[in-house]
Order: sequence, then C-alpha cells, then structure tokens
Amino acid sequence: MRIFARAVIAVALSTVAVLAPIAAAPAHAEAPKSLKKEVAAEVEAQRKQIQVMVDQIFSFAEPGFQEIRTSEYLTDILAKNGFTITKGVADIPTAFTAIWGEGGPKIALGSDIDDVLGVSQMPGVPYLKPMIEGAPGHGEGHNSGMPMMVAAAIATKKVMEKHGIKGRLMLWPGVAEELLATKAYYVRAGMFKDVDASIFGHVSNDFSTGYGEMGNNGLISVEYSFKGKTAHSAGMPWEGRSALDAVEIMDVAWNFRREHLPLTQRSHMIITNGGGQPNVVPDKASIWYFFRERTFDDIRKLYEVGNDIAKAAALATGTTMTQQTLGYAAPNFGNKPLAEAAFANIKAVGMPKWSADDQAFAKAVQSFNNRKIEPLKDEVTPLSTPESRKPSTGGGSDDIGDIMWAVPTITIRYPSNIPNMIGHNAIAAIAMATPIAHKGVEAGAKAVAMTVLDLLTTPKLIADAKAYFKDVQLKTDTYAPILTDEDVPAIWLNERNMALYRPLMEKYYYDPSKYDTYLDQLGVKYPMLEGPAE
Repeated sequence: MRIFARAVIAVALSTVAVLAPIAAAPAHAEAPKSLKKEVAAEVEAQRKQIQVMVDQIFSFAEPGFQEIRTSEYLTDILAKNGFTITKGVADIPTAFTAIWGEGGPKIALGSDIDDVLGVSQMPGVPYLKPMIEGAPGHGEGHNSGMPMMVAAAIATKKVMEKHGIKGRLMLWPGVAEELLATKAYYVRAGMFKDVDASIFGHVSNDFSTGYGEMGNNGLISVEYSFKGKTAHSAGMPWEGRSALDAVEIMDVAWNFRREHLPLTQRSHMIITNGGGQPNVVPDKASIWYFFRERTFDDIRKLYEVGNDIAKAAALATGTTMTQQTLGYAAPNFGNKPLAEAAFANIKAVGMPKWSADDQAFAKAVQSFNNRKIEPLKDEVTPLSTPESRKPSTGGGSDDIGDIMWAVPTITIRYPSNIPNMIGHNAIAAIAMATPIAHKGVEAGAKAVAMTVLDLLTTPKLIADAKAYFKDVQLKTDTYAPILTDEDVPAIWLNERNMALYRPLMEKYYYDPSKYDTYLDQLGVKYPMLEGPAE
C-alpha cells in the first residue's frame, strides 16, 4: 500500500512537471493536498509536545547570548529526532544548526529564542505581576517560535521518510535578536551559503506573511567609550577630565541634531557606564546607541553622524573616545513566490479555534492593562504586498533582514498573542504560556510544514524564488553591513544580569514530569479573569 501511495504521488508530480509548460500556470506551485493533510496531522500529533516546549522555554526566560538552557533543550529534542547538531556556530556559544536529510533542496527554518530584560511576568495572570522583580521575561514572545519550527520540521521529516521525498532541513535559532546582534555574523560565517530557501517565524496576534521591501528600518548598534582623568570632584576638579561630561554632551548634541534628521530615522541610547561615585571625576564612561534607518546607505550616514558627534564630545571635554559595534540588522525584504505559497497555506490552515475562555482571557488582559478591547482574530490577515502597505515612516528592526539578503526568505507571523499588547513590555508575556500561545504555534507549524513540502516537491517554486531574489530584490539595493573583520559577536552581553537573576529564576523552571502545564505548576487557573486584590 505504501509503495502504491508513493507511486501515485510520483506520477502526480511528474504529470505536473510535464503539463506545466502548456497548462495555465497556477498562482504558485504546491505539493499534493494529500501530503499537506498528512503533515498537518503530524503537527496535531505533537500538540502536547508543542505545549511543553512553549512553556519550558518561557520558564527559562533567557536574554540575548545567555540562552544556555534554551539552546541545550532544543538541541536535545532535535538530536533525539535524528538531526545532526553543530553547536557554537559563527563563534556564538548558544547558536547551533540542526540538519537532517539528503539530496534535494535545502530549506532553513529559524526563529528567535531570547527575551527582554526587566519584564518578568507571571503567565496567565491578566495584570502585571512579576515572577521576580527586575528579572528578564518573554515580553516579545520568543519562547514560541522555535517550538513552532521544531514541530514543523519533525512533522515534515516523517512525511518525507514515509514517501521517500528528498531534501534537507536546517533549523537554527535567532540568538540575541533583541540586541540585533547575530544574524549578520551568521551570514558572514557562511551558514546559509548552500540554502535554497528560508522560512522565518515571528510571534504576532495575526496570521500573515508578505513580500517586497517590508518597511522595517535597518540598524547599527554601537557603544562609544570615553576616557578622561580622575580627580577629587570638590577639592581639585580642575585636575580632572570627565568622561561622563563627554557622554552627556554627546546625548545633548544628538538630541539637538535629531530635529534635522529624516523622519524615517529612529535613534535611542542608554548610558552603560556613568562613573563610580559623585566625589570622583569619572575617568571612564560609555553610551550605547541604536541608529536605525531605511536603507543600507542611510544607516551608514546616520552612523557617521553619530561618530562625528562622539568625536566632538571627546574634543569638547579633553577626553579620548573609542567605539565598538555591538550589532547590525539589515532592512527586511520578503520573497514574493515564497510569500504567495505560504499565504495559500496560511489560508488553508486558518485561524485557531479560540474557545470562550480564550476570548474572555484576552478581554480581561486588555481591560486590566488599559488596552483597546479587540477579540482574538477569527480571519487570517491578507497577504502584505508593496501595493497594500502604506509608505514607511520608519520603525523597528529585525536582523532576519541579513538572511533575507543572503537567500530567498520570508517571515511567517503566527497568532500566539493577544491584540494590542505593548512590545518589549511585561503585558506581552501574559499570554505566552497559555492555550492562546499553544494554539497559535500549532497553526503556524502547519503552515510552515505545508510550505516546506511545496518547496521540496515543486522545483519551479524554488526556481521562481531564486529568480525573484536575483532579478527583483538584488536590483533594489546591495547588501552592505557595517561590519569590519575586527568586529565579533558581543557574547559577553547580559552575563552580569543572568549571574544575578538565574539563581533566583531556577526554582521557577517548568517541570513537565510533575505538572501538566506551566500554569498548573504556578497555581494559575485558566482563564483567570479577576484583577489584583485590593
């Protein structure tokens, strides 16, 4: 029976290949519906494992470059499912690749795994309630993306093995995305040099994808460090040269210059070192900037303005200045043939079936946090195209852009969060270990797996994706990251934070051998609809 099924599929695929030149071309090439039904069922079979993965990574709550437990957990699952693991890729300890298969196209599947500093949040509680005050938390929902990709890959692998479909799957994690600090180094290290197509996933409250220039800003992350001379701040201040003065002058000068910069730019900073104590003139001080703009050339120009102002601040204060690049992110550009294929699968999967409890919980979260009341969506979002999007006036960044300029790539946004949350805020973590997150991941995994089958079984789709990449995308701009040979991944970032908080966080790690869900372990009854006690 299995041999007969394989034969039928082979005949179907060969028939499509023969008839394609003479028949009217479909909007996109796709795998047989029988295969897609099978792979969707394989995803559904992992429903419990999806819940465990999402909850487990939420409980680890690790920020950029410190995703030690998360990386170990994911590689262990993938290794047990037959994937070959390579750790420490691109000289980043928590980065890895997990590869399975032979021959055929090579498809990369990735999503981010880091979280945000200072946004610890008890999941399933509809109001702000830190698990540990000041600790990191998944206020961007990155605990869900790699579980989605792992579930999709395992499901696809089973269908490939059953039907003898050739191809290679490569899974990889987005390390330190909140720092915009790794994917340019992945590209530089050649991680994607033999990849045919790439699918990335990012959490959302909608189910969508798109193509073309996506409207994101690119970014360079740079820290300026000033060196002066200590002196007694009251007794002999004239003998000192304040590095903190230089930092403050740079901040003020940048904010004066901001009025005369394009509306599309975004720039923001923190002072990473402001001295030791008030009665000592600070001889060392540092300021860390994100400079964001719309094009490669404009990112560089904004960066050069920052460099000039830093030099001027040093000159004004009699200090010296050095600088260090901490990260880079290219503008995003989605691949049209891949997006059209993925969107057809998103429509076929449809939105999760939200329960009355899910809707009631979403409303409670919005109400207690003064957010616009809007139910969980019941329809997928239309395909985002250059024609349907408004002109961009600038905004956030995502370093998947660097991979988008190396290989045909799309981002699938999957519905695992509540509408109208605030990004990089604890309220965006509230739903991320609840049935809302689990259902969104399952839906996303189905769409990813079905799109991978399209790529593996229809060579025309990959050919079209590569043609669009070469003949359309690469004619709009040239990939030009602001990285030198001396620049290296900033793997030391967040070390001190986790040295402080990890010992406190470990007692909250999810134990699925004892508790069905993380909410059960925490004693949170879903859906919790009551506000905080008076």
